[in-house]
Amino acid sequence: MATFQTLEEARSFFIKDRFATLNDMTLEALTDDGAVCAMAVTERHMNAEGHLMGGAILALADFTFAVASNNAYRPTVAQQVSLNFLSASKGTRLTAAASCVKDGRTSCVYLVNITDDLGKHVAQATFTGFKFT
Repeated sequence: MATFQTLEEARSFFIKDRFATLNDMTLEALTDDGAVCAMAVTERHMNAEGHLMGGAILALADFTFAVASNNAYRPTVAQQVSLNFLSASKGTRLTAAASCVKDGRTSCVYLVNITDDLGKHVAQATFTGFKFT
């Protein structure tokens, strides 16, 4: 059973995530087994070479995991993450889609796929979450 009754209720809760909010991350959708979040890519997300910073991609993946896992069971926190960078993004917007792979009694596993607005698969992350009981 979902923690949030509506998308607006979830947005109201996660607006308090100051890091995500200040870095232009938004909650786009809640799904049956996950969530979709997006981030407008701005100058603040660039590294010294002028490319999208890997940490910005990881932050979007982490926010998306947080939304998805806390919709399924709150509170859930990330315990471990593995991130594979697949392609450099030249787009202006990233979208991350999380889906639950395992939902156990005290832990969960989510797969998060990150793409850009040009259709490139930018990264894929696997999160293991810990459910506080």
